Amino acid sequence: MSTTDSHSRLDDDPAFELHRGGKLSVEGTVEVADHEGLALAYTPGVARVCTAIADSPELVDTYTWKSSVVAVVTDGSAVLGLGDIGPQASLPVMEGKALLFRKFAGVDAVPLALSCDGVDDIVETVERLAPSFGGVNLEDISAPRCFDIERRLRERLDIPVFHDDQHGTAIVTVAALRNAARLTGRSLGDLRVVVSGAGAAGVAVTKMLVEGGIGDIAVADSKGMIYAGREGLTPIKAEVAEISNRAGIQGSIEGALKDADVFIGLSAGEIPESVVASMAPEAIIFAMANPTPEVHPDVARAHAAVVATGRSDFPNQINNVLAFPGVFRGALDARARDITEGMKLAAADAIADLVGNDLSADYIIPSTFDSRVVPAVAEAVAAQARRDGVARA
Repeated sequence: MSTTDSHSRLDDDPAFELHRGGKLSVEGTVEVADHEGLALAYTPGVARVCTAIADSPELVDTYTWKSSVVAVVTDGSAVLGLGDIGPQASLPVMEGKALLFRKFAGVDAVPLALSCDGVDDIVETVERLAPSFGGVNLEDISAPRCFDIERRLRERLDIPVFHDDQHGTAIVTVAALRNAARLTGRSLGDLRVVVSGAGAAGVAVTKMLVEGGIGDIAVADSKGMIYAGREGLTPIKAEVAEISNRAGIQGSIEGALKDADVFIGLSAGEIPESVVASMAPEAIIFAMANPTPEVHPDVARAHAAVVATGRSDFPNQINNVLAFPGVFRGALDARARDITEGMKLAAADAIADLVGNDLSADYIIPSTFDSRVVPAVAEAVAAQARRDGVARA
């Protein structure tokens, strides 16, 4: 393709026009219209504020933006379905994330696309930047490094650190599954679940469902079912094996799905219709791979009572936007030091409860544009932070 043809293609695509110049800007919250205002906003007035914060560090939350701003951090190693495209190419996604923080929760966010060599470099860089922020949202960082990065940052920092690809997906999945179970007259404890995918989302969904009281759950990766004692398991998969697959199912995911109540797809592998048909009566199918679900919704509906996907053009979209704005809004409002498992479960319950008596096979989860979602999630998360002893406000 010639340069002229390439430029013409960009000019014809409305996505490029929307992104021209970037999607974000920085605006002041106060006016500096005269010498008096300048003397207050900058020197000499600002020196008095600096001195007060030096004497009482907790004042930084009151007299700077720290308590209302989040860093959106990536290394560009696992961006959407594009893979390892690097920090510069990932920046439009991080800008979009920051835009959604502001749009849905009134939270300011700064995209930080890092050029770092390895886990140590990322952790040390974020740790050095952390004093400017009230929270850290990790984004599009490849597994297994994402697990170690989040764990180490949570240990080192006194502000919330949240890998959205893990926990945002898990929160919304648990919320949707609670309602799907309720619709079919069951609870989470009644369900046997099979998860396809042991990456960031698959591991987090599994852990959160175990924490939430799921009856039984087993996870498959590209080599088949994960079970205790399987050779070659990574440390994180060995951890998954310890908390899941009580029956010790081995072999392919197809065999594990026979008579299973729930399929949760978080990988790109296609599931044949004959396998879907072998699941238990009133099955629940969450085929969340994008852009092509593991089971096409039309096929899934022929054999399941409830179907959800990650796409907006089908009912029951499981979308992280339902979680992360409210989670951070609540954590920031409570000045939380961490985001606990209890706070995540509280967020899932808040999302699920909004459906109420309108529950149906095509409505197990609220719309991403439902204005009730963020306030409900934020309130639940802040309250749980106080119960869990991690709140400072």
